[in-house]
Amino acid sequence: MEILIWGGAALSLLGVAGLVWCIVLGVKARKSGLPDDVVRKNLQRVVAINLGALAVSFFGLMLVIVGVILK
Repeated sequence: MEILIWGGAALSLLGVAGLVWCIVLGVKARKSGLPDDVVRKNLQRVVAINLGALAVSFFGLMLVIVGVILK
């Protein structure tokens, strides 16, 4: 069960790193000075990555909870 806890923690940290990366990409897209259509397209891609990072973080936290319950 230790593996579930540590694996879940690592997965959660990976998801949080993905969220930080999305923030950086969003700030870069807004400050780029590109036309609105291009910025909107870039931000739509960032939203998709953001949802993926949230899902990874969620599954990591679920693994931690399952590991703690089974321990």
